[in-house]
Amino acid sequence: MFYIHQYSCISPQETFLKNDIETLHASTENILHVIEPAYTGFPPGALRRMGKASRMGMGTAMQVLQNNAKPDGFIVGTANGGMEESIRFLKQIIEYNEDTLAPGSFVQSTANAIASQLGMSTQNHGYNITHVHKGLSFENSVIDVGMLLKENPEHSYLLGGVDEIASYNYNIEYAAGCYKKEITSNKELYNVNSSGSIAGEGAAMFLVNNTVENASAKLCALATLHTDDKRMVLDWMRSFIEKELPAGETIDLFLTGDDGDSRHAELFSSCEALVNIDTTIARFKHMCGEYPTASAFALWLACVLPVNKPLPQHMLSRKGAEQNIKNVLIYNCHQGVQHSFMLVCRAL
Repeated sequence: MFYIHQYSCISPQETFLKNDIETLHASTENILHVIEPAYTGFPPGALRRMGKASRMGMGTAMQVLQNNAKPDGFIVGTANGGMEESIRFLKQIIEYNEDTLAPGSFVQSTANAIASQLGMSTQNHGYNITHVHKGLSFENSVIDVGMLLKENPEHSYLLGGVDEIASYNYNIEYAAGCYKKEITSNKELYNVNSSGSIAGEGAAMFLVNNTVENASAKLCALATLHTDDKRMVLDWMRSFIEKELPAGETIDLFLTGDDGDSRHAELFSSCEALVNIDTTIARFKHMCGEYPTASAFALWLACVLPVNKPLPQHMLSRKGAEQNIKNVLIYNCHQGVQHSFMLVCRAL
């Protein structure tokens, strides 16, 4: 599909500017909040007006673009956008009786605020779009970029996935049973047999194009599926591996979006049974929490995994025979019905 050259991530872990996946910070009351950096380089006035999702998206994007990279477009996936700012604006409507409303919260509340601000701040008039498809928002952005690069082989694009956890959508999803009722630390997420997961948020950005030189990784293939039928998911995974994995090669790492929800445990264990016995199996949602575009965090992880070093123990579900991880299969599942498979080939 395309090559990944630059990447950046703001998450609940030490990922921004550090790429530290060894350290595991604990959740607070079943929520993993991001560690926000100082956001240097932004005018203080503009920074004050930004919502959290915009700050995260702009912060990661500007880090990717710091070497004067000038992409031909911005493609961002988000399910919730600036939800906190949206609720703040709706409260203002009631509080001020629809009169003398401050426009800042309204401007920051739209899902496309991140991509549009990136375009304006960099004076980039190229392709600019935001995909909002719940748990497949980032995947649809990937598909869009893949098609754009087929049409414009010489171009490069900034691809990203951003979501914040606002009190409004947290309360709705908590009531729907998406999160655990009992307080559960992310460090014990896979040892607690109960329904629900822990909430998370984050932003990841990637500069991508068709140039193999100096690339960190290649996103080789992507497949998406919307179903609650476990057998269909397994058939899709089996077919995806047979079709997309190069002949004679194996999956070195199976990186799963296991969210610790007991209702999905059988699905993940069945998918794990499909990979080779020598394949290392690891998990990532204890690091970032459950949120719609968590697959962007997983793709960032696939780019920064250590070479000639074992994975952190907290990630491992099963240690395989291969230490030099080249082919990574990412499987993400959002709320049991939205599934995606990404095959990533790393440069070693």
